Amino acid sequence: MRVLVVGGGGREHALAWRLATSASVTSVETAPGNAGTDQLGPTHPIDTTSPHEVAGLAERRGADLVVIGPEAPLVAGVADELRRRAIPVFGPSADAARIEGSKAYAKDVMAAAGVPTGSYGAFTDAAAAKETLEGYAPPYVVKADGLAAGKGVRICPTLDEAHRAVDDAIVHQQFGEAGSRVVIEEYLDGPEASVFGIAAGREVVLLSPSRDFKRALDGDGGPNTGGMGAYTPLQDLPEPAALVDLVFRPVLAELAERGTPYHGLLYAGLVLTATGPQVLEFNCRFGDPETQVVVPRIAGDFGEVLRTAADGDVSGLHIDTHEDAFVTVVLASGGYPEAYETGRRIDGLDDAGGVAGATVFHAGTRREDGDIVTAGGRVLAVTGRGLDVASARATAYEAADHIRWPGQHRRNDIAQEVAG
Repeated sequence: MRVLVVGGGGREHALAWRLATSASVTSVETAPGNAGTDQLGPTHPIDTTSPHEVAGLAERRGADLVVIGPEAPLVAGVADELRRRAIPVFGPSADAARIEGSKAYAKDVMAAAGVPTGSYGAFTDAAAAKETLEGYAPPYVVKADGLAAGKGVRICPTLDEAHRAVDDAIVHQQFGEAGSRVVIEEYLDGPEASVFGIAAGREVVLLSPSRDFKRALDGDGGPNTGGMGAYTPLQDLPEPAALVDLVFRPVLAELAERGTPYHGLLYAGLVLTATGPQVLEFNCRFGDPETQVVVPRIAGDFGEVLRTAADGDVSGLHIDTHEDAFVTVVLASGGYPEAYETGRRIDGLDDAGGVAGATVFHAGTRREDGDIVTAGGRVLAVTGRGLDVASARATAYEAADHIRWPGQHRRNDIAQEVAG
C-alpha cells in the first residue's frame, strides 16, 4: 500500500514513521512534510488546504490511502474531494469536521446527543457575551469559535480579563474570522484526558488515552500552546467501554442523524470532574503532541487499521497496544506561542536519536545548506519509551538534553507528577 500523509508537523512525522513500519505499507510520502519525514520518503510542497491540489497529488503518486493530519485541510473539504475521486482517505468530510471547526456547533451536537459537557453560550456581539459572563463564576472561559491553531482558548481569572478576551476576539479580530464568534462556557475543574477513537459511521474503536500539557511554562504557567508534552497510559480514566457508550457512540449517532456520518479520527478532550468525565471539546484529527505517544504504543499493522477505517467498517477491528509507557517532550522556539525566531541550526539530533528507547519527531524543521534548522514554534517532540511512565520520562529527557539551538525552550515537568 502506498500512503500519502497530509501535513508537516510532529503529528504527521509520527504517523508517517509508524506507517513506514507497517507490513501492509510499501511507501510513505508526505505533503508538505518536514526535515524528519523526508527521511522516510518524498515530500511535496503543496497547499494542503486545496482539495484539488491534494487529490491531484494523490492521483499522480498512485496513493492507495491518504491520511490527513491537520484540521484545516479537513474543514476545507480535502477528504470530500478524495472520496469523490474514489481515493481511500482517513479523515472526515468537511460537514463532519465541523465538530472541531465550530466550537458552538460541537456544543450543539453534544447537547442534542446527551453527552456530558459544561453549560455554554455562543455570541457574535461583544456586549452580549460580556453580559453572559456576569452569570458565570471564575475562572471564565472564552473560546474563539473557529480554528485558531490551539491558541483560541482563554482561561481568565477575573471578569475584566474575560471582557478583554471577548474584545480581543470579536472587536480586535485577534484570531481573524475564527474569532468573530466566541463561546462562553462553564469552567470544568479536574485533570484532562485525550481519547482518540478510530470511527466509521456509528462505530468506534478507542486508542490508548493520553494526557497533554497545554501551558507554555513549568507548573502549568504561561499562555496556552498547541501542547508542550504528553504521556500514556493513564491510570485515572474510566474503562474505555464506558467512554464509548457515554461519549463516542451518542455523538456519532447524532452526526449520522444529521446526515453527516463520521469517518476518521474522532478526538474527545475530557475533563475528569468530581461528578464524572465531561467533554471539553472534540477534534476531528489526531492530537499533537499526543500522537507522538499514542501511535508508538499501537502494536500490529497501523496501515491496516487506517485502511480498514477508510473502507468504512470498524465493527470487527481490534487494536493491540504495547504494555510500555511513552512520554514526549516538545522542544520549542524561544517566545512560542508568541513571536519567535526561526532559521536556527539544530545540533545534537544524531546523539538524541542514539539514546535507547528514544525517537525524535520533527515538527517545525527544514533543511538549509546541509543543516537542519528551526522553522516553527514547536520544533521537535522527543519521545521516550519505558516499562513505566517514570522510565519513559527519563529516556525522553535524556535524549532531549542532547539537542541544542539558540533560544530553545521546553518544559521540564512533563509527566513529573505521575512519574513520582
